[in-house]
Amino acid sequence: MKNEKAVVVFSGGQDSTTCLFWALKNFREVATVTFDYGQRHSEEIECARQIADELGVSFKVLDMKLINQLSANALTRDDIEVKEVEGELPSTFVPGRNHLFLSFAAVYADAIGARHLITGVSETDFSGYPDCRDNFIKSLNVTLNLAMDGRFVIHTPLMWLDKSEVWALSDELGAFDFVQNKTLTCYNGIPSTGCGECPACVLRNDGLATYLSQKSAGVSE
Repeated sequence: MKNEKAVVVFSGGQDSTTCLFWALKNFREVATVTFDYGQRHSEEIECARQIADELGVSFKVLDMKLINQLSANALTRDDIEVKEVEGELPSTFVPGRNHLFLSFAAVYADAIGARHLITGVSETDFSGYPDCRDNFIKSLNVTLNLAMDGRFVIHTPLMWLDKSEVWALSDELGAFDFVQNKTLTCYNGIPSTGCGECPACVLRNDGLATYLSQKSAGVSE
């Protein structure tokens, strides 16, 4: 894979930034594509742009605000509460988001001569989102190749990792401090450790605490 070109679906968060470092290790050339879908805070896009600039990779923003005309959710509407209720999809679920993002990423990849697509979805810590599951990714991979007569390969480096293992991977890639301090995962648009209260921050920070505890225990043994 090292002599090939890849496109990372990029948001500037912990997961996609870890995937970006993974891609830089595994591919000759890496491009990023970010989506403006009317998310609650524009800081996410600016954070992604800054990271791409610092790491020296191309950065493309696609306008996907059309999603807001079709569904209402807490990621695009300030008047909808961010909440998770057991047995229900979280209010932050954006129907069709990953389907659309990966499809447009494939069109962009085709335009720049790349056939590898990388996304940070995970079936281990996926908050119940159906479009983060492995069977969806495999199905879409087949569909994209049939639709575009292509040879795309969708890579999901985080698919079977929980958040503590994602932190471990960033450490293995030499990107732990970068990911910890320069990414934005928080639903309220606060970088690094974030607000500490929204579901995204709780998942990220609990994973960090678990990883640091395990790492400390390993060092002391």
